[in-house]
Amino acid sequence: MKGENSNQSISYWKLFNAQMHFFNVLSYFLLFGCGLSLGVILSFHLKNYSLALHITQLPLSTRSASTLAQPPPSQPFNPVSGTSHGDRIGLTEFLEPPHVMHDMDDKELLWRASLAPRIPQYPFHRVPKVAFLFLTKGPVPLAPLWEKFFKGHQGLYSIYVHSDPSFNLTEPEGSVFHGRRIPSKEVEWGNVNMIEAERRLLANALMDYSNQRFVLLSEACIPLFNFSTVYSYLINSTQSFVESYDLPGPVGRGRYSRRMRPQVTIQQWRKGAQWFEMDRDLAIEVVSDQIYFPVFQKYCKGACYADEHYLPTFVAMKFANKNSNRTLTWVDWSKGGPHPAKFIRTNVTVEFLERLRSQSQCQYNGNTTDICHLFARKFSPDALYRLLKFAPKVMQFHE
Repeated sequence: MKGENSNQSISYWKLFNAQMHFFNVLSYFLLFGCGLSLGVILSFHLKNYSLALHITQLPLSTRSASTLAQPPPSQPFNPVSGTSHGDRIGLTEFLEPPHVMHDMDDKELLWRASLAPRIPQYPFHRVPKVAFLFLTKGPVPLAPLWEKFFKGHQGLYSIYVHSDPSFNLTEPEGSVFHGRRIPSKEVEWGNVNMIEAERRLLANALMDYSNQRFVLLSEACIPLFNFSTVYSYLINSTQSFVESYDLPGPVGRGRYSRRMRPQVTIQQWRKGAQWFEMDRDLAIEVVSDQIYFPVFQKYCKGACYADEHYLPTFVAMKFANKNSNRTLTWVDWSKGGPHPAKFIRTNVTVEFLERLRSQSQCQYNGNTTDICHLFARKFSPDALYRLLKFAPKVMQFHE
């Protein structure tokens, strides 16, 4: 019995030693694994540290060249400001109008010009300007007279000239007309493309946020008053000046086409002079019109004479309460025919110019006035000498 207990104890002791041996071996393996892992980590750490130290010791010129060699990230083009290359655009840059000789087509131009702020207060000091829109065949032969008219009033006006694309002469440097021609297309008398040219002029002028009033003129127009009078009259007016009236007969309602219905009816059809003056709000509406103007483009052709009917009809239909229904440009239709009388050199006298300035009465901002026309036409180029001689005295131009 005692022997059996002794043998059993020996067996337990052997089993215990075997277990201890197993745990010792396992411990060695764990210690070896930890050491190996620590060695690998230290090895990578020392390698990265050596590389970083090597980089910091590189010459400054080498690192600068490497930095400069990196190409700048490409910057998207901004269709509103017209800039790219990563230029920062502040309000000043955004308000800067593009050069008048730009690369926009009519669709792009009208779209951009139609952009209008919804907040009426301007977040900058704005001096309102008058935009003078010259629709011409070629040069402005009466330019020396206009030079005297504009002299001394920089910052209060803008000039835009739409001439035939075939005209390629350049106005002399120093002239108010130098560099003021816009991208133009051919215009035919009485054709709807004359309205397209007018919209093109308005659109270019609208891109200058300072332009508040817009007046259409021809190369045969002259001013009847000095700049200060014209500027005050236009800027302070509560209405636009688009002649519009209903005229029965062949040269009025007789030009209407039934194919214009339902957008334009015979009762809405109006006639008037093409020489308009309007405020900024109306100008935006004109360039944005995609309902009525396409109708005129399609159906007012030939003897319809769209330039005498589109604006008078459009304004009477949509903005009659903001319109004076008269033009500011005087013409003489007393001789009849499709064109007004033309005035040559011998017609220009002091008495004649004085008569044009105050020959009628009209309403201005609810009051009666004898200043009803600010401009007059048609004056031939040979009248320039006598206009330069008499007009500055009569109109009291700034010297």
